[in-house]
Amino acid sequence: MDQATGETADIEYSYKPSLMGGGWTFRLAPDGLQWSVGALTGQVAYRDIRRIRMSFRPVTMQSYRFLTEVWSDRNPKLSIVSSSWKSLTEQERLDEAYTRFVVGLHEKIAAEKGNPQLQAGAAAFLYWPGAMIFVAICLATIGILVRALQQGETTATLLLLAFFAFLVWQLGRFFKRNLPRHYTLDAIPNDVLPISRG
Repeated sequence: MDQATGETADIEYSYKPSLMGGGWTFRLAPDGLQWSVGALTGQVAYRDIRRIRMSFRPVTMQSYRFLTEVWSDRNPKLSIVSSSWKSLTEQERLDEAYTRFVVGLHEKIAAEKGNPQLQAGAAAFLYWPGAMIFVAICLATIGILVRALQQGETTATLLLLAFFAFLVWQLGRFFKRNLPRHYTLDAIPNDVLPISRG
């Protein structure tokens, strides 16, 4: 079942990361974050979570997708994704359940006096080169648009303008949401959650 259920004290969240593989299940138990995938299970105490990264991660089949990665010392990296494979051609969005679970996880860590490193957006070493390439493409496209207008190429200009608008809309949204930054347990940035809070 791909959803979060229960009260704040005991929230469960499940999703399928791929069509063929087993699903992941996470549970906010009183004493720690429990996880299972197939026959593998584990638990990490909230105070032992050392790092969390939240980001906007669209993929081909789901353009509105978010990811929370959780690191601790004695567990594998845990990836919590806001969508789940439903069929060969469809990924189901789990916006409400994902938001409720991730917010609940932060509340549990705060209640247990945990102090993880909290990061939002993409890793800086990936983000900034990508952002510079995006700006360079935008500047080059503007230059081509100006040149096409000077030569009276109206049809070509309109086609290029449509492409440019689509590029800015898609990539601009990605770069805006994934700006690398730090946050606190009580102030999760809205742009790395599928449903904004307050």
